[in-house]
Amino acid sequence: MTQTPATPLPPPKERRRLREAGSLTQAQVATEVGVSRETVRSWETGRTTPRGRKREAYAKLLTSLSENVQPEEDTPTEQTVEEAVEQTVEQTVEETAEIAKLAVPLPEPPPVQPPPAPLTPAQAFDALYAFCAPALVRQTYLLSGRRELARESVERAFQIAWQRWPEVAVDRDPAGWVRSVAYEYALSPWHRFRPRYRHPEPPPPAPADRALLTALLKLPPSYRRTLLLYDGVGLGLAETAAETEASTPAAANRLLHAREALAAQLPELSDPTELRRRMTEVASTGRLHAAKPPVVRFVGERRTVFWTRAAIAFTVAIIGATTFTVRVAPTHYEPPVPLGERVEGVPPRLAQGALSEAEVQLRDRLRTGMTSGPERLAPLSR
Repeated sequence: MTQTPATPLPPPKERRRLREAGSLTQAQVATEVGVSRETVRSWETGRTTPRGRKREAYAKLLTSLSENVQPEEDTPTEQTVEEAVEQTVEQTVEETAEIAKLAVPLPEPPPVQPPPAPLTPAQAFDALYAFCAPALVRQTYLLSGRRELARESVERAFQIAWQRWPEVAVDRDPAGWVRSVAYEYALSPWHRFRPRYRHPEPPPPAPADRALLTALLKLPPSYRRTLLLYDGVGLGLAETAAETEASTPAAANRLLHAREALAAQLPELSDPTELRRRMTEVASTGRLHAAKPPVVRFVGERRTVFWTRAAIAFTVAIIGATTFTVRVAPTHYEPPVPLGERVEGVPPRLAQGALSEAEVQLRDRLRTGMTSGPERLAPLSR
């Protein structure tokens, strides 16, 4: 199978000259050939070459124009000059872009940094503990007035957080979650029955610190917690109300009453800024060091293992008792013993008592009558 040779076309500049000599615009040529104006412009600049039926139609049009055109170049019309200027500007822009590409090297793209490796649960827990534990121990000390209880409350809160880490890790405020658990544990009324917390701890050595801590401990637990969260931690009123599980008006009233009670005992602390500074100083005077994160995780895991084993042992004991009861229980129904019924025709049972006259006569006759057989041996007294 042979291919038809392509129809010859004049050079690009000759194509444009023939069109201009025939007083035709690029739009008119595009209409005649059946293409767009941009395609005709590309043909005349030499960027593209027509093919197939478009090439034959374009060659036929150029041939007809070359037959009608005089050898002398006619004066270009107003439309031709406009197109020539547009074509020149376009070629200049293209040449400038090519030169710029050759002259100025393109900057190399920055190397793609690999995404950071995600933290393991233990690393995330240790980071949260290192960030929150020191300040949380000092806050709990102001809340309870006991150093050992403050450390125990924070460690217990983080142990519970480690047990429920999938829940805490996705919480909107993990620090607030741990703080709420630590405060609840520190304010539990059951600590008063523990032997180690029956007697108060020695107060701070400075009189001013001792007076402030005493005034704080005289406040009700709910007032003390609200004051610590708002003036000590710096939470907003809405966040304070949410953490104390109270309404916003109730939290505002507790805060006002707590400030009034402190100002009545310590007038110099009526300013909230001064109160916050003094609470920070009191909390920083004692040596309140929290345990290391691995220790807290290890103790929490041991506690979990202990209670898990205790639950398993209790369950096994219940199953054993149930099995024993099933084995020794009767396998058939035994009806209960019915109540006694009265039987007729049985002579009444006589009880021992005085002999009747007939019985007395019978007894005398038996004693005096002769009996057969050997004589009765009677013992002789000496």
